[in-house]
Amino acid sequence: MHARAKTCDVTSGDSSASDSRGECRMLKVALLGAGRIGQVHAKSMTATKASKVVAIADVNHAAAEALAAQIGAEARSVDDIIADPSIDAVLVATSTDTHSDLIERATAAGKAVLCEKPVDLSLERALQALDRAEATGKPVMIGFNRRFDPNFAALKAAFAAGEIGKGELLSITSFDPAPPPVSYIKVSGGLFRDMMIHDFDIACWLFGGAPRRVTAVGSSIVDPEIGAAGDVDTAAVTMTWDDGRIAVIKNSRRAGYGYDQRIELLGSDGLLSARNVLENTVEKITTAGAASAKPVYFFLERYMRAYEIEWNAFVEALDNGTEMPATLRDGVAALACAEAATRSQATGQPVEITPEMLGGGNA
Repeated sequence: MHARAKTCDVTSGDSSASDSRGECRMLKVALLGAGRIGQVHAKSMTATKASKVVAIADVNHAAAEALAAQIGAEARSVDDIIADPSIDAVLVATSTDTHSDLIERATAAGKAVLCEKPVDLSLERALQALDRAEATGKPVMIGFNRRFDPNFAALKAAFAAGEIGKGELLSITSFDPAPPPVSYIKVSGGLFRDMMIHDFDIACWLFGGAPRRVTAVGSSIVDPEIGAAGDVDTAAVTMTWDDGRIAVIKNSRRAGYGYDQRIELLGSDGLLSARNVLENTVEKITTAGAASAKPVYFFLERYMRAYEIEWNAFVEALDNGTEMPATLRDGVAALACAEAATRSQATGQPVEITPEMLGGGNA
């Protein structure tokens, strides 16, 4: 892997980059998608001095123009951006059904890519994109922002350092405060591909690869309209690895008290846990009992810092020529788990994760 440009100093605020002759130049990037998540990424991308957003594209050109005006970029078409050799990388924050196509087009044009999750709604299509992108040799990172949450990253680091021995039982809780509109549910690909995809990635990330088997149960008890749309809003998944390790993931579209995000990892020598981020750290203790603040309510409050760290990690990997910290193969592995969970929930039977589902390699 190699970078088009080499950042002189990513962390100090030096906004220059080095070209092949060692001369400093700006790393130029473009944002594809100016919707809600695109706006989140725009904040992260402009928070660093190591890169400059020079162009934004969206099917709603007015939205692209408005966001571009906010950050000093230019609203352009996707075709123009991909054809522009001066743009080194693109961040794909468009609708999921466009992700594979844009990954292929951008890498074929010699650009690095950071793409929002999931890779695609179709595992088969994602595998095609994997083959075609890898053939170009250009780096692709998938936006699993939770890997970059400081709390989850600290848990991962402690586990990797052997502080609790061998991991044996992993529990991941991910509850949203309220369900999204049914109009979104209908195009989301379902809870396992849309919501639990993050948790599948965390499990594979912590345990060093995809499981052998996935078993899922789900129901629609929060909103009957979600069930009528063919999806579930409450689900639990068990993942098992060849050596006996187990991960259990719990998802709900409704937790009225806030955005509930927790990890608990039991090892042979101890336990690691990452608790919720609360609205404040004040705790009241009286003779009547103890009380503390609720979890923060929305994903932006919980993970905004993670998005900023994610973008910096992408730029640093690109500059240093190192492997992306969340690869396209990682994205395929998480999608394979989501595909298996969808099948298992529909049939009531466990589903095996085969090498073919992972692109013929280990994620």
